[in-house]
Amino acid sequence: MEKIAVIGGGAAGYFLAANLGKEIGKHTVIFEQSLLPLQKVRISGGGRCNVTHACFDPLDLVEYYPRGKKELLSVFYQFQPGDTMAWFEERKVELKIEDDNRIFPVSNSSLSIIDCLLKEVEKNKVKVNFSDGVKSIRKIEKGFELETSSGTYQFETVVVTTGSTPKFWKNLKSLGHKIISPVPSLFTFNCKDPRIEGLMGISFENAEIKMKSEKLENDGPLLITHWGFSGPAILRSSAWGAIALNEKGYKFDIQINFIQQTKEDVVDLLHNKKFDDPKKSIYKYNPFDFPKRFWISILQYCKISEQLVFADLSKKQIDLIAKELTEAEYAINGKSTFKDEFVTAGGVDLKEVNFQTMESKLIPNLFFAGEVLNIDAITGGFNFQACWSEAYIISNKLKDIY
Repeated sequence: MEKIAVIGGGAAGYFLAANLGKEIGKHTVIFEQSLLPLQKVRISGGGRCNVTHACFDPLDLVEYYPRGKKELLSVFYQFQPGDTMAWFEERKVELKIEDDNRIFPVSNSSLSIIDCLLKEVEKNKVKVNFSDGVKSIRKIEKGFELETSSGTYQFETVVVTTGSTPKFWKNLKSLGHKIISPVPSLFTFNCKDPRIEGLMGISFENAEIKMKSEKLENDGPLLITHWGFSGPAILRSSAWGAIALNEKGYKFDIQINFIQQTKEDVVDLLHNKKFDDPKKSIYKYNPFDFPKRFWISILQYCKISEQLVFADLSKKQIDLIAKELTEAEYAINGKSTFKDEFVTAGGVDLKEVNFQTMESKLIPNLFFAGEVLNIDAITGGFNFQACWSEAYIISNKLKDIY
């Protein structure tokens, strides 16, 4: 019987193997169903790899996780973003903190992260079986029996780092674990509306999104796309509302404040324009800090004549424009996958895992890390950080065992 099987060659699986050391590493096998490892790391951040986020207090860090907040607190007290940065930099991978606190390799290439992990895993003499997915897992007297594409193996310890894989969740269910049904977590909103038609590419620096039916509010950059809305504000809303929006079939209404001002502020501003710039054309002069195309679209939607100057604006027209900029209602009909960050809510029930060690409470020597668990975060490097932290904790536990 062999010692350790790691099922899944993604971020969590490789980071675990990279931290085992040679003595334990040479008794470890990674089973990866694809031809290449670390595929999600490769495409993350548009190919740059958003390694983690510059949030170094665990109490603040857990607030970015719609699911897993309570459980991850003890995890992040053991290994947090500062530790991740130190780990990679000790291995000659320079990292940088960008203005929005996302952390990337200085090279701006995910290959820097991949090459580092591959090198460490090789140094630890860990065996990697590519194109060798695990079809089933069975508990036996002194460990586990795995049936893979290449044959049947027996291991004392199994670490599951498969990501959000419905097929393997069935195997875990057969072992007795409860699986929370998966739903998409990070996605963009589909919206067909004349106010945003033909305006793809226009962005707003800090918009406010409200979903009144779910009492959800988020803010941040917003982008108009050819299918509707995207950007951090939307992705955050999709993460926090993942389960409720799935139950609605992704048909719901949102309220958008494009300019982070109150309706009253906008009314006052436009009233002042009537006196300060009475003869200026409303269509030619945009008093707000967003592209003119959007301003014109809103004026057309409000049925404001192109011939009007600011002095001509009625109280009703001013009120209508102010409402469209600060309290606009948009009907969402469907979602689209956010290409860089496909994440799901759902997975192994967190009540069944000991987060001091990441070991199953039901089955000794069975461990979990990464998206196989019912944990997910907003975009910004947080999902990777959970993988790094959980995997590091397991590596320490395995060093204690072996």
